Amino acid sequence: MELKDQWGNPVSAASRDALAKYEQAAEAFLGFSAQAWELADAAVAADPGFVMGHCQSAGLRAVAMEKSFEPQVRPAVEAAERLAGRANERERAHIAALRSLVDGEWREASRIYGALLLDHPRDTLALQLAHALDFYLGQSSMLRDRIARVLPYWSETVPGYGYLLGMHAFGLEEMGDYARAESAGRAALERHRNDVWAIHALAHVMEMQGRAREGVDLLETRIADWAAPDNLFTIHNAWHLALFYLDLGEHREVLRLYDERIRAGNSTVALDLVDASAMLWRLHLRGVDIGERWSEIADAWEPAIEGGWYAFNDAHAMMAFVGAGRYGAAEALVAAAERRANGSGTNAEMTREVGLPACRALRAFGRGDYATAIDLLEPLRLVAHRFGGSHAQRDILPLTLVEAALRAGRGRLARALAAERTNLKPSSPFNRELTERARKLLRERGDAAETAA
Repeated sequence: MELKDQWGNPVSAASRDALAKYEQAAEAFLGFSAQAWELADAAVAADPGFVMGHCQSAGLRAVAMEKSFEPQVRPAVEAAERLAGRANERERAHIAALRSLVDGEWREASRIYGALLLDHPRDTLALQLAHALDFYLGQSSMLRDRIARVLPYWSETVPGYGYLLGMHAFGLEEMGDYARAESAGRAALERHRNDVWAIHALAHVMEMQGRAREGVDLLETRIADWAAPDNLFTIHNAWHLALFYLDLGEHREVLRLYDERIRAGNSTVALDLVDASAMLWRLHLRGVDIGERWSEIADAWEPAIEGGWYAFNDAHAMMAFVGAGRYGAAEALVAAAERRANGSGTNAEMTREVGLPACRALRAFGRGDYATAIDLLEPLRLVAHRFGGSHAQRDILPLTLVEAALRAGRGRLARALAAERTNLKPSSPFNRELTERARKLLRERGDAAETAA
């Protein structure tokens, strides 16, 4: 039996009850609700022969990009593969993309989803997974263009249209089109006020433009919209709020948010650990006393040393090990990353190009070997996008570089890096602070050019 979902996509061997649960899971996933997993599993339970149910169950977990979900993802993919004979062409493409994804060939999965969307531009699962892969692969232009390709086939009458505007807003922001990104993000929120991805996109716009106080106002006044307990993006949007307070120098507020929201539940999900490590490292670079907080994060990261799935996560694990002074774990992580770099697949490529040198640089920084940290970090500035993340997240590497330059007494380099940052975000109090530290260093060393400036 072949039915169609509410977006007009054909689905095979699905009971109407299973299809209804599948559609509910799809809408929950658009809003980043944790209920999406439960609903997807319920769709499979209602009809074990529902191919897209298995694909949805696998995809919702695979998008976390961490090893701990593999025991749930692989069986779902294998179940879909066993049903491939009764699947339609679209469903077989989903199965092939998921197989590539779980086997570590993320670029191939991205390619398959892209081809699928040409024929089925209202396939929400393919679109969200492709959008996520564009993010993880550092394909910034496709974060924008992937959505632009399908928008002509959507309208106000199509369920979930507003969520596409939020996705487009994020892509526009990552490509530096801040005015259009803000417009699209606000349009998305007019349709779904709790669209956490759209709120997230607006936070990114304000972060990149140095609008920290506006960012605080945005997130504080809409906290009921983004901080629902079952929302998968609550911690990350709390991270963005802390980031704004950090730029304003309000460190006590940053630590309060860290304790009450970022680490309130001691999550062991890699995406949440990344936010925790990234915030503590930024505080560490500023010389803020963070007490014993590093120990808990380092404990959570240690089981992932050998089974690392994503180079971006490895770099953040290294921050925790260095911050906690666990150089045995740091050495073990470098050794594991070296082994991964010699393997095959997308993550091996990311590890070779960015992840491994980033880990080595962070380790060197922690040991006070700032010269080595500088040597490793400077060339990474040009290729860091290749291991994914957003501009705001990857900024942690340039931040570490400028701090290494200051601590190494490399005044000219620190001044140049601070000038770059201030040119992009002249209203940032922290960038002005970096500039003044670099100028003071040069003046103390009798730099004629700085003395005359």
